[in-house]
Amino acid sequence: MEKFLDAYLERMKPVFERLPEKTGHGIASVFLAYRFGLYQKAVRECAGVLPQLPEGSAALVKAIAIVSAYAEAFANSQVRPDQPLAFSPEERSSVAVDLPRESVDDADTLELDNALVMVYAAAILASPDDEDALEEHRKYIVIMLETYKKALGLT
Repeated sequence: MEKFLDAYLERMKPVFERLPEKTGHGIASVFLAYRFGLYQKAVRECAGVLPQLPEGSAALVKAIAIVSAYAEAFANSQVRPDQPLAFSPEERSSVAVDLPRESVDDADTLELDNALVMVYAAAILASPDDEDALEEHRKYIVIMLETYKKALGLT
């Protein structure tokens, strides 16, 4: 799944490399706060970075909104948000794992996993200063993607 992640990063490079570095750093802060379980901080970081995203970033906006919703739920000791968000059909062209929701056991987790992979990709491509910190979490992303290997037909 390393190659799968590399291919996704390459596919998203033209989209995310155009983001300002300050925005990329904010996105990296979203990912790292979430990853370290600092859920209230992650919610604040999401709220701070959303207004910085340029028009035409609908999929990334949705990804950050999904991460924010889960971070808020986790901060409130919930397993998932009351109203889980999902990528629209148009936004699905930007996700890493584009599977029909009915083809996976837990469609809401697929949405969260796609959101985290997208946030990771945007952060690593748009914030060179955070690259080392983010690279330490690459294995987390690869392991997450491994769970979809069979469904993607990559066994």
